[in-house]
Amino acid sequence: MWSAGLVTYLGSMITYVAVPFQIKELTHSYVAVGLSGLIEILPLIIFGLYGGVLADAVDRKKMVWATEAASLLLTLTLLINALLPHPHLVLIYVTSALFAAVNGLQRPSMDAALPRLIEHKDLAAASALMSLRWQLGVIIGPTIGGIIISTFSIPVGYAVDVFTFVISLIFLSRVRSIPASKEAEKPSLAGLLEGIRYAFGRQDLLGTYLVDLAAMFFAMPTALIPFWADQLGTPWALGLMYAAGTFGSVIITLTSGWTKNYSRHGRAIMWAAMGWGTAIALAGIWNSLILVLAFLTLAGASDMVSALFRSTMWNQTIPDNYRGRLAGIELLSYSIGPLAGQMRAASMAAVTNLSISVTSGGIICIIVVALLGSFMPKFRRYDAKTNEFALAKLRENQLRENN
Repeated sequence: MWSAGLVTYLGSMITYVAVPFQIKELTHSYVAVGLSGLIEILPLIIFGLYGGVLADAVDRKKMVWATEAASLLLTLTLLINALLPHPHLVLIYVTSALFAAVNGLQRPSMDAALPRLIEHKDLAAASALMSLRWQLGVIIGPTIGGIIISTFSIPVGYAVDVFTFVISLIFLSRVRSIPASKEAEKPSLAGLLEGIRYAFGRQDLLGTYLVDLAAMFFAMPTALIPFWADQLGTPWALGLMYAAGTFGSVIITLTSGWTKNYSRHGRAIMWAAMGWGTAIALAGIWNSLILVLAFLTLAGASDMVSALFRSTMWNQTIPDNYRGRLAGIELLSYSIGPLAGQMRAASMAAVTNLSISVTSGGIICIIVVALLGSFMPKFRRYDAKTNEFALAKLRENQLRENN
């Protein structure tokens, strides 16, 4: 599964660069690029929540395989459209929405599989390893994508992504089955609502969702990157700007051994989110590619600290019979923010300018995260050594291992 995910991310990140670049070339509009993210929100909410319910009730490996095959077909659609003399913008938007639906169905099963495959004591290290897989894909993928698009064409980028999905499906076919737990119930609206009530009933979990949502909504400048590269006079650096944050993430991941010894996860998530906002705000001030890349790298490092502690907190405290449904909610928390944030950043840039959009977003992020932390003491004071849910999950895993 690790290898399949790596190959998928490599290809998907090429498409991640190609789609906004193609929209920019077709429209030359900030808002049109931002709309590609906004249009994904509704299907992601609907299918992310439903995907979480399914992840608790079906074989998680089969769900991942089926959605991977669907993603292949959608990328093939983008390839065919790009080969047309006049590619259809509406089709790009529709395909983006369908990608969001498929992602919503897949990610809860993918994320919920980890606690079933890894011992409790190794979850922090496993989370770091899974993050490294994602980071390698995000660093190499956009860089390769930028080179392919500038050297060859957008259709070639989509074609490479199609090929990576074929390889991923072959790898996934070799993964053992991950059936639903014995306590699993049939998928239902009541089951979904039960999962939502559980999540919102725990202030520590709610804090992880809201802090990341705020950080990504206010300080995610992704939609502006194609224009940012042009403004800096370095269109060739498009892939580097997409990948810069992930360079910072890799540095944190490779030095993440300390995270398993630090138990105050809530505090770490808060400070990391404010670090993200600070770095983004500083990136927007400068008109130097080197400085922009440096601050984007620092932003990525801060975001990874937050992601590692959020992932560990989720995996170490959520009961297995809720894990899929909560993974669906987690997906929304770390996906809706960036998608809606694209439209926020693009709209503000259209009204003011790119630099104001980026910098003001970072400053607002810092303020909102600080306020959220002050209003949620159970989240802010979370300690893995004493938290009742973490201790209960530890006992649950010990019983499963003994049986």
